[in-house]
Amino acid sequence: MLDPELRDELLARMERDQQVRLSLPVGEPLTAELREEWARVDAENTAFLKRVIDAHGWPGHDLVGENAAQAAWLLAQHADHDRDFQRRCLPLLRDAVARGQAAPRHLAYLVDRVRVGEGRPQVYGTQYRQTAESGFGPHPIEDPGHLDERRAEVGLEPHAEYDRHMRRYEQG
Repeated sequence: MLDPELRDELLARMERDQQVRLSLPVGEPLTAELREEWARVDAENTAFLKRVIDAHGWPGHDLVGENAAQAAWLLAQHADHDRDFQRRCLPLLRDAVARGQAAPRHLAYLVDRVRVGEGRPQVYGTQYRQTAESGFGPHPIEDPGHLDERRAEVGLEPHAEYDRHMRRYEQG
């Protein structure tokens, strides 16, 4: 049964998450003030999502609607300061995907985010970085020869197309 109050709160938190992230001009360094705001928003959103999961399990499509289910995933995706929580979300999100309550692509992004955070190669090629030695590009990818097959299985575009998009975004 749809919970409109929870849906609205998730959507509002996603909007705030995006506001703080998009307030940084592309290519500009992160100021101390923006870094603090970013960390505060992420910490508050993570605490909120933990309470939601404790009360309801993973907030899927039936409970909050498709857009707010995406918002829940985004809050988990941006909980980098709490890797244990991100790992806790993986089986919950995996189960929600299996029940048709969450998008498979969201699970792919979270799998990659957790693996990269643990220093392991990503599976779906969704996570990018800027380094002095290699420039802008994806974190290491496990079994790159089958990458597009894995991406197609979860509804993601071919990696070359995603890579072009990411590079255009990075360049502003």
